[in-house]
Amino acid sequence: MSQRKSEKQGFVPNWAWTLISLALAVVLWLVASGRWPAVFASPLEVWEAFLDRTASGVLWEHVWASLSRVLTGFGIAFVVSIPVAFLMAWYDAFRHVVEPWIQFIRNIPPLAYVFLIIAALGIGQVSKITVIFIASFLVMVITVYQGVRGVDVTLIKAARVLGATQKDIFFKVTIPASTPFILTAARLGLSTSLTTLMASEIVGGDKGVGMMIQQASGYYQMDVVLLGIILLGIIGICFEKIVLFLERRFTGWQETIQR
Repeated sequence: MSQRKSEKQGFVPNWAWTLISLALAVVLWLVASGRWPAVFASPLEVWEAFLDRTASGVLWEHVWASLSRVLTGFGIAFVVSIPVAFLMAWYDAFRHVVEPWIQFIRNIPPLAYVFLIIAALGIGQVSKITVIFIASFLVMVITVYQGVRGVDVTLIKAARVLGATQKDIFFKVTIPASTPFILTAARLGLSTSLTTLMASEIVGGDKGVGMMIQQASGYYQMDVVLLGIILLGIIGICFEKIVLFLERRFTGWQETIQR
């Protein structure tokens, strides 16, 4: 009983921790802007840059261009990675042929082959989506594959003993057991998509948060550079929250640490 009381008394709601963390970030930002004003624009300057570009509508054009590329490249990669991962896990011949390609390309930074793709497809939307697709696909297919391979063999044996067919085992055992890994793959894929977005946008184009950051850095507009970085962070957090919501909804049967 006393332990429960102490836990209740020491409980701090999540929103309070969020405010504390945000306040600490602002304090550190103010210190950095005072110490290195040429590099770190002040919060007020970044806010003014946000208002200025929001009023003109330019900011939302950049954000929408980047979001459309990320979501398209990630969406295609997600749809393709799941069947490829399951084929790799269920058919050894397919895995032996495909896995070396995946492992080889996965270790190459996207910035290394982005120039090759742009030379082949141009600097338009298709090349940027292709770069994002490749990077996020490689991360997700490995994560899902490891999840399928890690399905508890005892569950499969029990299903067979109860008379389950191969189709039943696949749809009623393997897929539900792999769902947490599929959602983890989605989270990693979204993060990789945002990281690769910068590599694809800074090479060429006229719209996108990455292009906005590059153009601003060329004119030494550090308030706009910081604004772009913060926007990418906010987009990443939004993606993270969406995936966490889906995890709670579809994997509620698992015992996990509550966040």
